[in-house]
Amino acid sequence: QVRLVESGGGLVQPGGSLRLSCAASGSIASINDMGWYRQAPGKERELVATVASSSTNYADSVKGRFTISRDNAENTVALQMNSLKPEDTAVYYCHAKIRPFSSTYLYQYWGQGTQVTVSS
Repeated sequence: QVRLVESGGGLVQPGGSLRLSCAASGSIASINDMGWYRQAPGKERELVATVASSSTNYADSVKGRFTISRDNAENTVALQMNSLKPEDTAVYYCHAKIRPFSSTYLYQYWGQGTQVTVSS
């Protein structure tokens, strides 16, 4: 069974920084994309950043403030969030496309979500 476990959310003042981490574990043959999405109250879930091999993709709203990184050896992905704004407040979800050993297909997996609140 494959799991994604996130950590690192919390409360921070505007302009502050937080670092989110996500670890994939279980019967993993390979991992394709890894990334972060977020969902604010009353809004749809949206892409924040993704990383595939060495290429990265960011939402326009976080470019220049957030940095995604990946450790392929450890099956982890991190999101460094700087210059946080109140509009960054949301539940952040880790996401990955993973091929389990038991399959030849890629499946999408989600973490349980971690709350990020930016407020003074």
